[in-house]
Amino acid sequence: MEKTISGLKIIIDEDMCIGTSNCIRVAGEVFVLDNQKIVTFRPDISEIEQKMLIEACSVCPVNALTAIDENGNQVVP
Repeated sequence: MEKTISGLKIIIDEDMCIGTSNCIRVAGEVFVLDNQKIVTFRPDISEIEQKMLIEACSVCPVNALTAIDENGNQVVP
């Protein structure tokens, strides 16, 4: 699953997610757990600073979140 938010393409690898909620603690306005305790995007995402979004992706202990910048460079992991 992927979505572009604040100029970053965010990719969630649902198979890798273990539901720690670390990303939600940093960027709860973007991420939420679904009924299977896997991270997904909120349906009503608010804009967020890129720095916060990058931090939210980087705190995933299993690298289930990938962030790619507008130039196609992978920023996280």
